[in-house]
Amino acid sequence: MNSTSQAGYEELVEQFLVHTGVERGLARATVAAYRADIGKYTDWLVSQGRTDLAQVTRQDVQAYLASLDGESAASKARRLASVHELHKFALSQGLLPADVSQAVKAPKGSSRLPDVLTIAEVTHLLDAAAVPGSSDPVSLRDRALLEFMYATGCRVSEAVGANIEDVDLDQGLARLTGKGSKQRLVPVGSYARKALEAYLNMGRPALERKASKSAELSALFLNKRGKRMSRQSVWLVVQEAAERAGISKPVHPHTLRHSFATHLIEGGADVRSVQELLGHASVTTTQIYTHVSPQRLIETYQTAHPRAR
Repeated sequence: MNSTSQAGYEELVEQFLVHTGVERGLARATVAAYRADIGKYTDWLVSQGRTDLAQVTRQDVQAYLASLDGESAASKARRLASVHELHKFALSQGLLPADVSQAVKAPKGSSRLPDVLTIAEVTHLLDAAAVPGSSDPVSLRDRALLEFMYATGCRVSEAVGANIEDVDLDQGLARLTGKGSKQRLVPVGSYARKALEAYLNMGRPALERKASKSAELSALFLNKRGKRMSRQSVWLVVQEAAERAGISKPVHPHTLRHSFATHLIEGGADVRSVQELLGHASVTTTQIYTHVSPQRLIETYQTAHPRAR
């Protein structure tokens, strides 16, 4: 059996990252997160005199987890997941006799529910995204952008990565490219279609004229300079709309995705369907949206229980 000490952690980590990025096809952001997490882990191992992954014991992995004191339970769980993946990869390459990390479990933290807007709050947010009756290109774009994000439940990366050809307004469908370059088709509702039509017909042509490169013209959502919008730009659009709408709770681009999923579940959609719409690899991830508000529980109880009234 080869020893990891022959190549060192640096070469092993690079091999692992190539495996995740190329062979598994994970997104660049995911690979970058793995690099950061595993770098922290191997730095800690070296500081403990563990220069060979084959020397690492289950107690070492537990001690590393304990060294992360001060980080949230979610952060610890993510870092441990990266450690699991590294050990599993080394085992598959014949570099380890066993995966000692497998027995180490992430600490349980309080399950924080995602930030969700009510249907009324979403309406206020979308209405505040544009000046009523305005033909300003940016105003039309902002309304179309937020309507699109709430209608499809897309991630912000999927919104800024969307091209014109990915949207079929006649069919009411959008093709989204998610994590690992996986594509899925999602419906686009009538409100979003109307906003997109107004933007594409009356707003986007003005932004197109400012594009310095023809390559930018494929992007669905353009910024003021005619370039593809960035995630930060979308964040600002959401923040400004939330402020104008008078929404005091935390609002960010992912809030629209959380609200999309929650409203579907509350409207009677099954979890598997919502999983497909969101592009989740596991239904477990989607199940967080099955939480029920106390008020909804009370209403259900009063309606259904024979002795509630």
